[in-house]
Amino acid sequence: MIPHLARLLDITKNNNAIQGDWKKAIAFPIYKRGDRSVAGNYIPVSLTSVVCKHVESVTAGYLRHVQETRGWSYEGQHGFRPGYSCEVR
Repeated sequence: MIPHLARLLDITKNNNAIQGDWKKAIAFPIYKRGDRSVAGNYIPVSLTSVVCKHVESVTAGYLRHVQETRGWSYEGQHGFRPGYSCEVR
C-alpha cells in the first residue's frame, strides 16, 4: 500500500493540487458540560480522510527529524518536541 500512497502524494505534489477528499471533513458537535442548549458547551470534532492523516503524520515526522538532526531547533523551544515537555511529572 505504501507505494500507492507515495505515488498519490507524488502526483499531488507535482500538480500543486490537493485531493478533493483531503479538503473535506465531517464535523460533529461533542457535548462537554453545562446546559445542552448553549452552543459554547460543545466542542467540534472533525473526521477527515485516513490517507490525509497518514500523509500528514509521515510528513510531520520527517520534518521533525530533519529539524532535530540539523540543529534548526532553538533550545528554548519546548512545544511539539519529544522529550521537551514543560509539564512537571
